[in-house]
Amino acid sequence: MVVILGPTAVGKTKLAVETARALNGEIISADSRLFYRGMDIGTAKPTLTERQGIPHHLIDVVDPDETLSLAVFQREVAGLCDQIHARGRLPMLVGGTGQYVMAVVEGWQTPRVSQSPELRAALQTWADEIGGDALLARLAGIDPSAAANIDPRNIRRTIRALEVIFVTGRRFSDQRRKSEPSDDMVLIGLTRPRAELFTRIDQRIEQMIADGLVDEVKGLLARGYGAHLPSMSAIGYHEIGQYVTGQVGLDEAIILMKRRTRQFVRRQANWFKAADPRIQWFTVNDCTADELIDYIEKRKLNG
Repeated sequence: MVVILGPTAVGKTKLAVETARALNGEIISADSRLFYRGMDIGTAKPTLTERQGIPHHLIDVVDPDETLSLAVFQREVAGLCDQIHARGRLPMLVGGTGQYVMAVVEGWQTPRVSQSPELRAALQTWADEIGGDALLARLAGIDPSAAANIDPRNIRRTIRALEVIFVTGRRFSDQRRKSEPSDDMVLIGLTRPRAELFTRIDQRIEQMIADGLVDEVKGLLARGYGAHLPSMSAIGYHEIGQYVTGQVGLDEAIILMKRRTRQFVRRQANWFKAADPRIQWFTVNDCTADELIDYIEKRKLNG
């Protein structure tokens, strides 16, 4: 498997498609926002034209009020890899959701703890009372490693981590078993200078607004997909949802989107570390696709 990872807006989609075309590959999405049907503009979901005929998997697989758990994602990826290999093609895992990428790369075996409805309800009540930021701060006091990789708005993940801790009496991060990537897994990281990346983020968000993100969010809300859903807490959908419901102005919503995306990039850096010896990093430029293809072919030959 080839894994192409990196921060949002770095240019993973275009380079992955070019690389897949050259190496007879199929792309498996590791961007958790792309799972959702009807959430296209705010997720920068690649269009059929942008996919250029290259098979893409795990895009548009659940509705916004459904979830694709990490364990299910891992099983889906494993099954897809078998199918892609059987077709004589190369599976390529591409995305920037660090938890999902590393779960596959490191073969995570997440804690198998039965859900406690009573405890979960109590934690949800606590979250409603103090808010997502304060709840995450409580988790950070117990398990800083687990808290460091959770968005404060993703209250569901915070609650799950606390639930596992309270049931088992052990830190959530200590219970995640990992393994080193196999020799036939090639990890490629894409990067750009931070100022350039932030400029691309701003341009992308402005383009989302021009492409109709406001109408997309209005349509989702009209179909009953409310702000309480984890999918609707995603960057862009939360802020534009606040605009649509009259909580903020459009200009403020856009500023919040840009700010939150920068924060997300910093969290991605916690997953994809520049010093990680497993990852071969490439600075994106006009020649990067050729460099990736050459590197992968050499790794395959050496393997």
